[in-house]
Amino acid sequence: MRAVEISQPGGPDVLRLAEVPNPAPQANEIVVKVAAAGVNRPDVLQRMGHYPVPPDASPLPGLEIAGEVADAGSAVKLWKRGDKICALANGGGYAEYCAVPETQALPVPKNLSMIEAASLPETFFTVWSNVYDRGRLAPGETLLVQGGTSGIGVTAIQMATATGNRVFASAGSDEKVAACVRLGAERAFNYKTQDWVAEARAATGGKGVNVILDMVGGDYVPRELKCLAEEGRLVFIAYLRGPRSELDIDALMRKRLTVTGSTLRPRSTEFKGYIARNLREKIWPLIEAGRIKPQVYKTFPLAQAAEAHRLMESSQHIGKIVLTL
Repeated sequence: MRAVEISQPGGPDVLRLAEVPNPAPQANEIVVKVAAAGVNRPDVLQRMGHYPVPPDASPLPGLEIAGEVADAGSAVKLWKRGDKICALANGGGYAEYCAVPETQALPVPKNLSMIEAASLPETFFTVWSNVYDRGRLAPGETLLVQGGTSGIGVTAIQMATATGNRVFASAGSDEKVAACVRLGAERAFNYKTQDWVAEARAATGGKGVNVILDMVGGDYVPRELKCLAEEGRLVFIAYLRGPRSELDIDALMRKRLTVTGSTLRPRSTEFKGYIARNLREKIWPLIEAGRIKPQVYKTFPLAQAAEAHRLMESSQHIGKIVLTL
């Protein structure tokens, strides 16, 4: 089959189209004929040599796919050949065929194309796990999404709005701020020209926000502690401005704050299956009702994976980037 390999750690040009063996399913896996594959920040980190591949995962990049079930392992019970699914992959998505654990797959939501469906799994699994499980976002609470027009950002804004929460977001241009509001954010702040801490506190009557979803880290952390309400939760999923920061322990204690975070790829198949069940029960109906809509910014054919990564690294996109086969 055709697949994109990482020839060596480095820039986008190390992504090479190659002929590799088709994957064979383990007992609990399905093999999917891939129609489209999402592009995500972890793919970029893996390409650069900064995101280790789990021992049992494909070394090929790609963590989310949509397509048709082509083969199934001996113990598979949830799917049959010909089913149209989207799935969180442990790796190997940039290819014509990809093996995934059956519990990490979900049906393609009604009325969505394969390209739209391929843009869902990685960000939806991540947002559910971090905003709702670790961040414990409750009905009526407020959420601040840092980087509101990223793939994670557009998902978090829409999901939290659809579940009845007040949502605020930060973004790096007036165009992106407007996009956040179109997606459902009550307010969005241009972090280059506005004091987002003061703006968020003013919007909450001085109380601060209940949950912050952060992929920035670094020097944002002290400001985020000031932005949180009492009993607030700060949840990290990345650190684009660096992994280290000063922590005001006094503020942490006085406001009884929680600081947490996670990475999804190393987690167990059982854990990912648990998220998939929650998404199917609580979020998929909202997608099928049109209350959450996939935001695909641009597509590239598989052979142009390097161009897709260049766009990802430019941060010019609003929403998801998808490879098509």
